[in-house]
Amino acid sequence: MSLPTTLTALSPLDGRYAAKLAALRPLLSEYGLMHRRVQVEVEWFIALSDAGFDEFKPLSEAGRGLLRSLVLRFSEADAQAIKDIERTTNHDVKAVEYWLKSRFAEQAELKAAGEFVHFACTSEDINNTSHALMLKAAREEVLLPTIDRITAKLGTLARDFAAVPMLSRTHGQTASPTTVGKELANVVARLVHARERVAAVKLLAKMNGAVGNYNAHLSAYPSHDWEGFSRNVVEGALGLTFNPYTIQIEPHDYMAELFDALTRVNTILIDFSRDVWGYISLGYFKQRTKEGEVGSSTMPHKVNPIDFENAEGNFGLSSALLTHLSQKLPISRWQRDLTDSTVLRNMGVAVGYAQLGYDSLLRGLDKLQLNEAALAADLDDAWEVLAEPIQTVMRRFGLPEPYEQLKKFTRGQPMTRALMQGFIADLDLPQSEKDRLLAMTPGSYTGLAAELARRVG
Repeated sequence: MSLPTTLTALSPLDGRYAAKLAALRPLLSEYGLMHRRVQVEVEWFIALSDAGFDEFKPLSEAGRGLLRSLVLRFSEADAQAIKDIERTTNHDVKAVEYWLKSRFAEQAELKAAGEFVHFACTSEDINNTSHALMLKAAREEVLLPTIDRITAKLGTLARDFAAVPMLSRTHGQTASPTTVGKELANVVARLVHARERVAAVKLLAKMNGAVGNYNAHLSAYPSHDWEGFSRNVVEGALGLTFNPYTIQIEPHDYMAELFDALTRVNTILIDFSRDVWGYISLGYFKQRTKEGEVGSSTMPHKVNPIDFENAEGNFGLSSALLTHLSQKLPISRWQRDLTDSTVLRNMGVAVGYAQLGYDSLLRGLDKLQLNEAALAADLDDAWEVLAEPIQTVMRRFGLPEPYEQLKKFTRGQPMTRALMQGFIADLDLPQSEKDRLLAMTPGSYTGLAAELARRVG
């Protein structure tokens, strides 16, 4: 059987949803890992040429240009060539080294210095820096911009609907009113904080040899400042943060921190997706329909909130993987075992499901239409929520047992405007306070909600 790749893919990220993750694929795939390995090997090689060693003179501008063009123009064909070499070496990092040397064949300057490719490095010097570069690109180019789009969209909706009153529910029961904008502003504020945590994680890397002590480096050049040299490559050439204390592997604590921060974003957006799902169910929001789409295979009237359901499901998958990564990666038997390498190959899957959730959520938000009539009707059926302000004013003026009076009056019977205003009229309060309470409606009892919503973000 021969079918298109998208139909035979085991993961829906590379099948059904492949087009939605096109921006992540070159960054977090095996191709992306190979690309970053080439970048690290090239920058280490160039730095060695500038280290002042008699055996390796500074490279010419032409030589440097050729090397960096290998990174800039790295292609799928190059990745496949490395993969072909790996079939012989059975070692993925060594295959990159041999591929680089093969590209030196017609350049005498580079060919002469070929043995300085991967000089004094262990595979993890290349891998840990490459993984950090992959995460850096994914965070800067895809994840943060998409989180920012969601935050901006919610911020706009919060301000647009800042003054639209809405009945709150606590424990599923009618509660003090708010506004639609304030409910959205709450999510914006949480996202802004969570986004700061994602952006603030320093991406660490090391290039200190087989067990983290520069053993091989010092055996070749005992008087060279290898720690300073490595720091310059990691921070100056690669734009990462240098970790001076490691075993054979960089211990991945920063990865755990980053993945936990992304899980927090997922959790906030799961919470929001469920709330919007509920608001759609209550009729607070309608969903724009698209020509040709069906909502149910048998019930023509339905427009299901599938985007928010898809978002919730994908965020859950992402968080499950991210949590496993954050709990597993910082644990290594002695200097290292291979379990970190095994699970790191799923880094793109974990992030991919988060990105897929973001995409679903944005599509869902673009379909929402506020149903102010439903919001107003719901409020008008909930005059009991004014028991809170009435009993609070009664407390201010020292009336006896205000809470108990309202409890007895409101529980067990439907409240109407007439009933509530009749209760107010009989209270021993200054007339000005009675007038203020009599003018109050469920829709006007929203406190600072509108002001808070307008200034969020």
